[in-house]
Amino acid sequence: MTPKPRILFLCTHNSCRSQMAEGWTHYLKADAVNAYSAGLEPGGLDPFAVEVMAEARVDISHQRSKHVHELSAITFDYVVTVCGHAEENCPFFPGRTKVVHAGFDDPPKLAEGAKTKDEALAHYRRVRDEIRAFV
Repeated sequence: MTPKPRILFLCTHNSCRSQMAEGWTHYLKADAVNAYSAGLEPGGLDPFAVEVMAEARVDISHQRSKHVHELSAITFDYVVTVCGHAEENCPFFPGRTKVVHAGFDDPPKLAEGAKTKDEALAHYRRVRDEIRAFV
């Protein structure tokens, strides 16, 4: 039996976009893919990301923000950078790892100017849905 491919979603802080991507992959593709996420400078799980994913019936509350070096023992088939900073600063992955970029807008940055929580969450929801479509 062929092992499932291992995919790492990499972002700067591993707080939002990469967490959403990992969550969607577990939810939609758990039978076909082993998904992980990590960051270059972990910053903790974004509570708004957890909230909007829960709205879509995907629980990422058990996930945690981690540094990419914590996963150095795993050989990945794919590394997907989900932000420009991670793409520009992506560490070297040995072997046959294929690195691809799938950039998504940064919900926390977009939400900075929001006047209400719902206005802020609208940015998270849009990016959540774009990531789902990608996965």
